[in-house]
Amino acid sequence: MTSPTEGHPLAAPDRDRPVASPRTAELRERAAAALARCGADPTALPGTTPLAVRSPVTGGVVAELTMAGPSDVEAAVARAHKAFLTWRTVPAPVRGALVKRLGQLLTEHKTDLADLIGVEVGKITSEALGEVQEMIDICDFAVGLSRQLDGRTMPSERPGHRLMETWHPVGVVAVISAFNFPAAVWAWNTALALVCGDTVVWKPSETTPLVALASAALLDRAAADVGAPAHLNAVVVTDVAGASPLVDSPLVPVLSATGSERMGAEVGPRVAARYGRSILELGGNNAAVVTPSADLELAVRGIVFSAAGTAGQRCTTLRRLIVHESVVDGLVERLAAAYAKLPIGDPFATGTLVGPLINARSYAAMTAALEQARADGGQVVVGGERVAVGEAAGEGDDADRAGAAFYARPALVRMPAQTAVVRRETFAPILYVLTYRDFAEAVTLHNGVPQGLSSSIFTSDQREAELFMAADGSDCGIVNVNIGTSGAEIGGAFGGEKSTGGGRESGSDAWRAYMRRATNTVNYSHELPLAQGVDFS
Repeated sequence: MTSPTEGHPLAAPDRDRPVASPRTAELRERAAAALARCGADPTALPGTTPLAVRSPVTGGVVAELTMAGPSDVEAAVARAHKAFLTWRTVPAPVRGALVKRLGQLLTEHKTDLADLIGVEVGKITSEALGEVQEMIDICDFAVGLSRQLDGRTMPSERPGHRLMETWHPVGVVAVISAFNFPAAVWAWNTALALVCGDTVVWKPSETTPLVALASAALLDRAAADVGAPAHLNAVVVTDVAGASPLVDSPLVPVLSATGSERMGAEVGPRVAARYGRSILELGGNNAAVVTPSADLELAVRGIVFSAAGTAGQRCTTLRRLIVHESVVDGLVERLAAAYAKLPIGDPFATGTLVGPLINARSYAAMTAALEQARADGGQVVVGGERVAVGEAAGEGDDADRAGAAFYARPALVRMPAQTAVVRRETFAPILYVLTYRDFAEAVTLHNGVPQGLSSSIFTSDQREAELFMAADGSDCGIVNVNIGTSGAEIGGAFGGEKSTGGGRESGSDAWRAYMRRATNTVNYSHELPLAQGVDFS
């Protein structure tokens, strides 16, 4: 029996490639094996600009790809548009059969995709598997949705008339995803877009192209299995300049983009200028309020996962903790004890709970934020220091260490006030602790940032919970009670307000963003009465 990577380009020896450390070589082999089992061929990518894919686990290179240019992306959009002209005429339940098959293949290759997420993002295994499960779950949701794309029937003021609305496919949906959820965000958009009758062109982060190639290969296989048209989904591995057609092309009526607030501020106006539609999921400077009646044991568990999970690199990561002054000292003591014991290390190792930061820039941003917090009078209670793990501790050769891995202990910082550094999202595991005296002050602190993605309150007081969820409570798109800010389910629409962008993905009625609405009036009489009683006789 041959190895699954035998002859695979990522596993093949390259005399010009620097000799990798043993651990990086293992990761490279692991990625190549997963790609091969999913049927992905990275040599088929268009473009000539080289791209070295590094794993944050070691900092070493695990793949070499090529990046597409603007003309390659334009060609992908044109193919997707042509496929859309056929796909939009396929009945929605038949389109659902494609997504059903995709869900089956994702289930079969769950471990393969989780391996790639672990290699490219550094997520611990349970979180990587959880991300793939989100992909499977949204496929289940979308299959049911394919039989429920319904409109309304409204009473007409004119006799012999019927008034209703219908929903139709809109065209090519561009998906720009970030490194931290390299597969799930694509699935949220693509599963819905496909059953709605749209096609997709996907630009993954240049940091995480491998899981994108594997996911796309599984969708291509699903399309072949059910007899669906080709080019319903395309992956374009490219940079900001290369992605311009996705933002500016009139053949792309919907752009779904996940990333920084700065990115959203750049692409949103460009899409609006051509009357396109944006689904933006941007920054999330999320906070939790802890009241005097809170179950502190429950709160500690929710806070630690929300703040330290994925090494603080989730859009829903808990970054601000607003605690009543009567319980803050005890809560901080418990959190500090938990933070000091967090197992930090190789995400594939049993027992690890915190893996690496994605790259050196992330660690530099974390260090700079902590320095500013201290300058603002903050006290670092625990964490913030770099942790030596594997090759970051000096193992491996110089080529790997030149792109060394960056592991850091999550930081807990008490702040005297909500200063500028607290109001600014730092995409790293820093949790700022603030105090309040009355509930109104807590809500003011909570809402006093530009972002508005996720929020939570820990309380045993039903009145406080209701006030936090009320119109004058949390101003976020996600408002939780007695759970942390992260860990959203696909059944609810995901997204936020203010500088978070205002878009919604995944469940509930988020499907409407991928369709266009038509209001229909049918006259089944022999008369022609006009609306509002107008007489034009």
